[in-house]
Amino acid sequence: MSSNVHEITGRLAGAPLPLLVGALSRPVAWRDGRPVSAATFLGHVRRVASLLPDADSAVNLCEDRYAFLVAFAALIVRGQANLLPPSRAPHAVDEVMAGHPGSYAIGELALAPAPAGYLRMPSLDDEVAPGDAVPTIPADTVVAIGYTSGSTGRPKPNVKTWGAFVASNAGNADMLGRAIGGSFDLVATVPPQHMYGMEMSVLMPLLSEVSVHAGRPFFPADVAAALGTMPEPRVLVITPVHLRAIVESGVVLPTLAAFVSATAPMPVELAAAAEQRFGAPLYEVFGSTETCVFASRRTSVEEDWALYDGVTLHPQPDGTLVDAPQLAEPIALADIVTLHDEGRRFRLRGRNTDLLEIAGKRASLGDLNRRLLAIDGVRDGVLFQLDESDASGVRRIAGLVVAPGMSEQAVLSALRQAMDPVFLPRPLRMVDALPRNETGKLPRGELLALVSPGL
Repeated sequence: MSSNVHEITGRLAGAPLPLLVGALSRPVAWRDGRPVSAATFLGHVRRVASLLPDADSAVNLCEDRYAFLVAFAALIVRGQANLLPPSRAPHAVDEVMAGHPGSYAIGELALAPAPAGYLRMPSLDDEVAPGDAVPTIPADTVVAIGYTSGSTGRPKPNVKTWGAFVASNAGNADMLGRAIGGSFDLVATVPPQHMYGMEMSVLMPLLSEVSVHAGRPFFPADVAAALGTMPEPRVLVITPVHLRAIVESGVVLPTLAAFVSATAPMPVELAAAAEQRFGAPLYEVFGSTETCVFASRRTSVEEDWALYDGVTLHPQPDGTLVDAPQLAEPIALADIVTLHDEGRRFRLRGRNTDLLEIAGKRASLGDLNRRLLAIDGVRDGVLFQLDESDASGVRRIAGLVVAPGMSEQAVLSALRQAMDPVFLPRPLRMVDALPRNETGKLPRGELLALVSPGL
């Protein structure tokens, strides 16, 4: 499989690549406990593509994962890019559409209110003439524009070509194939609009002989039920926040081949607890909207990340330059790393935006957050640096904490035992819940809004 990455890299100049791999009889997805063949999928794609208006791009709002797959492919066949906003909240969708004049939105649900020019897809339960030919897509075709989550500021667009997606999928498929020792099918709890969800639950069933559960189960019992409808071996694609809820729920999951996690750092203790509880290895993947996934590790036993084939990192004073088969040119990330094993592995040391210096003292924001979450009684929380300086010219640390039964003073008292007082959050707000989005990330604008009263 690793040699495929190099072969694909050489084809990124524009050669046509298939939209779908494998036999037309293979299942692409499972809906209501029944497989949907590649031929049926292609029939749905052809039908939806014939209904699309002329445009350059559309926001893909489908919630059902199979409907998303159909709309995603139909847009590509019509030469239109899938716009992937940071969330499906109306303001986020409107903002993305405003940046792409003439775009429209597509989805499978009746929305009220609906975005301008909203196209509701026909039912995918109706009989459809199966497709008998797989479309090919020039490698340099822009097929998606993914927006960052906004956790570090305003969401930014990132253009993705079909060739880039084919190359990134080759790395993911190689990693999981090696880890599991063969083929697999998967259930995902993350939305397909997020780049991690896109890679693992949209590209994987198109570009590998993998099938995906059509839903996005949320509650632990729903996750267990979804897994139970899938053949073995099964992979569960998840986030740390969702995994913690499953571990703490006491739910019994069907036999798993592996977990895959991303979107936030996975605590080693949580990874170990999940592996012990469910008897499956947990693999964390490393990437970004800008780069797609380019490394992985088994978190419970490895601190270092293993780079995918063809990836090289170039540490810089303020971050790291990533060169990967899916990238037309190297991309700089804010992550600070050290290289090991002749450059095939790296250890994450933090982010340049996480490095704090107050009153001549230095700390890592990531380390401070780990100390906050380690306090007994704290269920969730976040520390972050404010944008504006105070009267003494210092950019203060603010905090939001979910800790039922604890007071602000109790949390601050515990923090004084865990960190230098200059890094104590001022202000610290107790809240019922953090404003996490669908992947568990925290949009910075919403954090600032929660701490702004009284500043």
